[in-house]
Amino acid sequence: MIEVILREDVKSLGKAGALVRVKPGYARNFLLPHGLAYEASEGNKKRIAAEQKARETKSASERVEAQKVAAALGALSVTLTAKAGEGDRLFGSITAQDIADRLAELGHPVDKRKIDLEHPIKTLGAHTVPLRLHPEVVAEIPVTVVAE
Repeated sequence: MIEVILREDVKSLGKAGALVRVKPGYARNFLLPHGLAYEASEGNKKRIAAEQKARETKSASERVEAQKVAAALGALSVTLTAKAGEGDRLFGSITAQDIADRLAELGHPVDKRKIDLEHPIKTLGAHTVPLRLHPEVVAEIPVTVVAE
């Protein structure tokens, strides 16, 4: 087992900046060539500390920006039209892509992967859809689905 310092978050190992022990082959063949880790030397520990500080500063500025965007999106109300049958059930469904397209039309482009829709919307009416703009910032948008 050898020790490496992670440069980026690795799902199965840990967060960036963590000192982890891995098998030599995993480090040599995957982590080091892909730039995901450094060997755990004193110089690299100092380098990772500097990268961690820069990452925290960047994360703080991204959080402030996400809060501004969340405030702007909180004032929006999104209305989508769809064909519906008996019992207000839709023919098809409203997906995160549909919501992202509508937000872009309203002048607020949002990546569809940030729309935290557990299941596609399949009924008419009002729904609340969370948007995960930052790991610490979640905005909720009211989405109304009306019949065509």
